[in-house]
Parts: sequence; structure tokens; C-alpha cells
Amino acid sequence: MAGDDSDGRTRGRFDREYGAGVPVELPTPPEVVEFGLDAGGRIRSRPTDMSSTPAGPYALHGAVITATGAMSSGYLVIDGGVVAAVQASEPAGVDRVIETDGVILPGLIDLHGHPEFNVFAAWEPPQLFANRYRWRSSDVYHQLVRDPQDVLLTKVPTGTQLRYAEIRALAGGVTAVQGASGNARKAGSEPLVRNVDLWIFGAHRARSMIDLPSSTTGRDFPRLQQIVTDIGAGRLDAFYLHLCEGRRGDERSGNEFHRFLEMGAATPATVLIHASALDADQIHQVAEAGCKLVWSPQSNLRLYAETTLAAEAIAAGMPVGLGADWLPSGSTSLLAEMKVARRQLARQGLAVAPADLVGMVTSGAAAIAGLGDHLGELTPGRPADVLVLERHHDDPYENVCQAEPSWVEMVLIGGDITYGRADWYTRLAAEPDSGENLLAWGKAMRLDCRFDAPPGVPVPSLADLRAALTAVYPPVGPIYA
Repeated sequence: MAGDDSDGRTRGRFDREYGAGVPVELPTPPEVVEFGLDAGGRIRSRPTDMSSTPAGPYALHGAVITATGAMSSGYLVIDGGVVAAVQASEPAGVDRVIETDGVILPGLIDLHGHPEFNVFAAWEPPQLFANRYRWRSSDVYHQLVRDPQDVLLTKVPTGTQLRYAEIRALAGGVTAVQGASGNARKAGSEPLVRNVDLWIFGAHRARSMIDLPSSTTGRDFPRLQQIVTDIGAGRLDAFYLHLCEGRRGDERSGNEFHRFLEMGAATPATVLIHASALDADQIHQVAEAGCKLVWSPQSNLRLYAETTLAAEAIAAGMPVGLGADWLPSGSTSLLAEMKVARRQLARQGLAVAPADLVGMVTSGAAAIAGLGDHLGELTPGRPADVLVLERHHDDPYENVCQAEPSWVEMVLIGGDITYGRADWYTRLAAEPDSGENLLAWGKAMRLDCRFDAPPGVPVPSLADLRAALTAVYPPVGPIYA
């Protein structure tokens, strides 16, 4: 999705916050200055923080997807928030070993979304649209999404929608997201899941724009120029830009593409979001410029009845990642988006290998984000961002491709047991009684999102978040549905 002022309506808080993107460097979070980062790349523990962090080394046993392939039976050893070892034999000197009987892999990376909007239920578009500007000016969109969001932004505490969305991400195995507004986070609050275009690993080396500037005289054009300059100087690793979201042949999208090239925005750090209106020649043109692509086929198909020529992008050598976009028109989870992507690639003539599809949401996604040295692989010394899934298929990669959120058994971020089976949580957590008990598709799970709270400050539970949201907007989209 993307914002635009072209419909002539009065700009509300929705427009101001949603359309802002992250075009400039954000100030250093005060907690980074005060506490620094731990080995897992998260803010160093305060006295009552990170109560779910295991004390001492532990290991997970199951099928392990490693940087070089899949082990049908392996051990992932975690100590101090980082991966200590990946090995075939049972580790010595590790007292706690969880027999997962599952598939162990890096946490999933969702490279495009608008997390604050994931409190909404799915929207049924009443018609097909030529481009994103058409549906954004429709009355039904304003009634079902934009107007309720304006109310939520003024009625619920800052960060409520984002924290609810981050819990939804965890429930689907996601440990890093793109697209959260810098305005949506409470001051002094670290994200529950990593935000790849905000502060991450002690730096802010990514930028994002919702819309390409409409002209060289607009407010955002100097910001775009600065971004391009910073990329050329090696100060930025990724620049996320919504571009040409619509049907191929759409005149407005065609004009946008030419403006994109004329403004010099096609760079090796540029990550194109959607680009569904680009034809094969244009795909090859941006591939030659070194651009990367984030693909959200479900949302494209529901709004435009066609999607990006992703198979052409892959054939052109363009790195491709996936994003679930948002609930109103996108997928309910990144795992669901993978299934849509697989079918669409097959329709475009590419039978994607399961390992390559998994790479689009793990190692490949990390490389696109400029975070390939930190995320996307289970490699010793890296932060332990880990997903454990139930195993229902002999091939570990195919198991991931077929997985649903109900298969999620445990999610670790920087070694913290943020979300997991209640029995495993009790065995591993430093404070076994901490966290919130949940029923996820009939499975007893435990959620702990207290690591960002200063001593003595209560952290809203999922139940608290639901109550705050539904008091203002009763049809909030459920997480476990």
C-alpha cells in the first residue's frame, strides 16, 4: 500500500503519519546510549528486563536449516543470545536439550508491511483498480480503513497498534519486519520484533519513502536527493520505495517509472516495493541498475487481478524478497504469502525450489535489507533469531513452505524466548512463571514482551491491547483465526 494526496481530501493525522515513511536518519534511541546492545543485538538488559532470557547454554534438536543446507537431525546450541554451534552430535556440557521433533530455521523476515494496519480485518475490494491511487480515493476504503484509523490514532495510546501487530508477526514466525512508522513507537521503547528500516543493531542504515516525490519542487525531493547521496557515499544499505503499484499499461504508473529514473533513484541499495506495473523490459532495466524487489502478490491480486513479473525479475538476476503487506488486502501471515508466491511463480513459468522460496524470507531477505552479516542464517556468533516449526514433511524446506502459523512452536529473538510452547518456556526461561499464557489454535503457548519495560513499569498484555483496540474499533482482526 502507499499514501497519496491526489484525491483532494482533507489531510488528517492518518495522512501525516502514514505518508511520512522514514526518509531521514532517526535520533539514537536513549536506551541504546544508556544500556548498549547485548551479544544478541538487543538492548542490554535492565534490572527487570528480558526475564525470558535463558540462563546458560541450551540446545534445540530437530531438522536444522543451516547456511549451507538442511540437516535431518541436528543440534542448534544457543548461549548468551547468540548461536554457539550447529552440529550433528549432541553437545557436551549442555544440560538442557529440547527435543523439538520439528524444523529449526532462522526467524522469518517480512520485508514489506504496514504493521499498524494489521489491527483491521480483511477488506473485500468492491472492484479492481488501475493503480494504488484509485482505491485510496474510493469511499469504501475511507469508510473501512482510513477513517477508523484516524480515530484509532487519536483514541488509543501510542504504540498499541504496533505492539498488537508485532505479536501477530511473532505468532506467524516473523522476527523482523519493514514498514513500521517511526511515529508509531513510544519514546524509549525497543520493538518486540526487529524493524529493518528503523534502528537495528545500534545503527540506522536504511530509509523508506511511501511515495516517490511528485516533482523536483516537492518537499520530499531534497530528502530523496540526500538519500541517493548517502547511498553513493556508502552510508546507507537499503532504501525502500513503493513504486509503480498497479496494472501493467497503467499510464500513471508509467509516468512514475520515468520520474523514478530521471530522479536518479535507481541505485544498488534501492528496494522496490510492488513494482507490479513494470513490464519485462523495465524489470531488466532496474535489475541492471542493481535494484532489488520486495513482492506482495496477494495484495496485488486482490486489488489489480495481476501481480509483479517476479519470475522475470529472478531471471534478470534481481534479488527478490517477500512481504505480506497488510491485512486489509494482503495475507494473514508471511507463511501464507509464501504459498501465493509459489503459485504465481509457477503460473509465470518458474517452478521455484523449496530452498529458494525459504531463502526469500530468510537469508535472501537479510541480504536485501543489508543485514546479511546479522540475520537470515543460523551461523555461530550471530544473534539467535530462531523459528521452530512442527514437522509434517520429510524435506525440511518443503515443511517450511507448507507451514501455517498454527505450526509455530517457538520464536527466539536475540536468544530471548519471546513466544513459545508453554512447556518449553517453563524449561528454558530464567523466570519460568513469567509471560502471558495463550491458546494459539488450541495449543498452550506463552508470550513475553516485557524486555523493553523500565523497572516498575507495567507492560500491556495481549488481553490489554485487545481491550484498548476493541473499545474504539470493535471489529479488530484477530490474531488466532
